[in-house]
Amino acid sequence: MLTPDMILDATLLPAMLIALVAGLLSFLSPCVLPIVPPYLAYMGGVSVTELEETRDARRRVLLAAGFFVLGLSTVFLLLGIAFSAMGRALLAYQDWFLWIAGFTIMVFGAHFIGVFRIGFLDREARIEAGDQGGSAFGAYLLGLAFAFGWTPCLGPILGAILGLAAQEADLGRGATLLAIYALGLGLPFLAVAAFFPRLKGAMGFLKRHMARIERISGLLLWTVGLMMITGQFSDFSFWLLETFPFLATLG
Repeated sequence: MLTPDMILDATLLPAMLIALVAGLLSFLSPCVLPIVPPYLAYMGGVSVTELEETRDARRRVLLAAGFFVLGLSTVFLLLGIAFSAMGRALLAYQDWFLWIAGFTIMVFGAHFIGVFRIGFLDREARIEAGDQGGSAFGAYLLGLAFAFGWTPCLGPILGAILGLAAQEADLGRGATLLAIYALGLGLPFLAVAAFFPRLKGAMGFLKRHMARIERISGLLLWTVGLMMITGQFSDFSFWLLETFPFLATLG
């Protein structure tokens, strides 16, 4: 028999799945994927050719990529805590907040699908971290700069996850969602650093299908916004527990 506590715990599960997929789609976005090899090479203090041909260079780049992911995760965790705190403060107005947040996310989704274009979302805002290539601390700084400055390209997808974190209105649960998002965005960086020669073909394929990836991102955003407006997360969570009872033990 399902209890209210079980349903409440399960509401985090679909949000975590969405956060993971959102992180992966952020990595595949047109302003991230194309710059991954030169960015990684710069962080490791090597050339792209060395990254492709030298195993020792890939080890150096993998270490730098780890600190880079740690830097961007730091920012995302802080954002998760901040938005969860905001959600708690606005708990009395949560229905209005969720409707506004959901509607905004649906607008972003329509932009990516191609229903219409929003000018400022087609521009990138980058923060340079100076000449920090080749050091772990420099890679960490670049991770911080990436998380803060790679907007508005990451903004719409990240905004959807921050909206979910605010909906949770719990610091731990909000931080968990942003940690999962950082995982989805960060793991591909580590994979490319470790296996760049093997992944060159796959990355080339993804670059050729950027438009389709962008539409998938838009569909995800539009769906998340609609679920926030209609309260479908609770229904989806109930369905998850009914279909997969073992999930009740994860809460």
